[in-house]
Amino acid sequence: MSAKGRPAVGLDLGSSATRVAMCVVEGDYIRYAGHGEAPAHMAWTRGRLTDQAALASSIRAAIEEAEARSSIPAEAAVIGIGCGAKGVNIRGVYEVGRKRQIDMDDLRCAVALATRVQLEADRLVLQVCPQDFTLDGRAGFRNPQSISCSRLEANVHVVTASAQEHQGLVAAVHQAHLSVEESIFEGIAAAYATVVTEERARGVAVVDIGAESTHLAIYSGEALIQAMTIGIGGEHFTRDLASELKINYGDAERLKHEYGSANPERIGLNTLIDLPAPGGRAPRETRRHDLVAILEARAEQLLGLVFDEIQKQRMESNLFEGIVLTGGGALLADLCDVADRVTGLQVRKGFARGIEDWPAELDTPVWAVTAGLAMYSGRLKTKKEFKRGAPALAKLVVH
Repeated sequence: MSAKGRPAVGLDLGSSATRVAMCVVEGDYIRYAGHGEAPAHMAWTRGRLTDQAALASSIRAAIEEAEARSSIPAEAAVIGIGCGAKGVNIRGVYEVGRKRQIDMDDLRCAVALATRVQLEADRLVLQVCPQDFTLDGRAGFRNPQSISCSRLEANVHVVTASAQEHQGLVAAVHQAHLSVEESIFEGIAAAYATVVTEERARGVAVVDIGAESTHLAIYSGEALIQAMTIGIGGEHFTRDLASELKINYGDAERLKHEYGSANPERIGLNTLIDLPAPGGRAPRETRRHDLVAILEARAEQLLGLVFDEIQKQRMESNLFEGIVLTGGGALLADLCDVADRVTGLQVRKGFARGIEDWPAELDTPVWAVTAGLAMYSGRLKTKKEFKRGAPALAKLVVH
């Protein structure tokens, strides 16, 4: 399709597939223009980029498909970073001096002081997400411009990632003849697409279950209070089936999609399924209930780790919007039931909201991150006053 407006492109570099959503910004709206998807498993090994050229080829294939659908050339994109990302809460103190009204430059200075943290080896600052400000000991200001104080404190959540892995992803995008506008944590991208400001304000945890890892973003009072990666993803469910049922990985993946569920209570005890056997031997039989019990055990482990983190943040009674599940792993049948039982919170699947003409075929948790990346690209273009040199305060508005 042909479209007028500024292009906004989101590029999700998943370990199983590369997905791109191409949109256009038209005034106050962002509108779908095209999408593309290409296999990417040859570029990754257990969640690590091991073949940069293969990833570049996958990116190029996905981009070309999106360009063919949209009739718009892609030149730059916002990309997602997932595996290994983690966040920490930090405070920056800016001594203003004599009491006076503070302005945007003062806020930037306080945030910048908070980001001067000693990083571990091979870590870089991926995102700086301001939470609130404290003025002369008075806490809880979201945007305290024009208020007088002599001491300004910025409370921020700093998300870091592996510098080496980040460099490899950016290089692959460049090799695919595309520039990188911004790189953001995939959990934040999923949240940006699936929950609105009011829901973040009331408290919500977004759980993006990818192939090799799960990305968690917890919000309260509109602010990001925790971002982290959990080293369990959809492929771990498949490997469990392959190991326990003594079948190969491809057959395990097929059985997971055909018969999988996270709740054995919904499966009859007498339902049998055939297990493929190698070498032309006769198939074996097993109870579907047993297959589902294997998936349930892994689901309980993953969701237990999510709830542990929610409890560490003392948010178990304050997530009034509950938990939102996104990513390919969220497609497992009855996963919301298990999440409800393990956490005691309301749980729903997350779907992209806010993009005009978003096609029904993409109305699935699988495309939530890609949609969020495209929406983020669009928001960067509409907030002209926030330059790339001062990303922190731009994210104060975006998040």
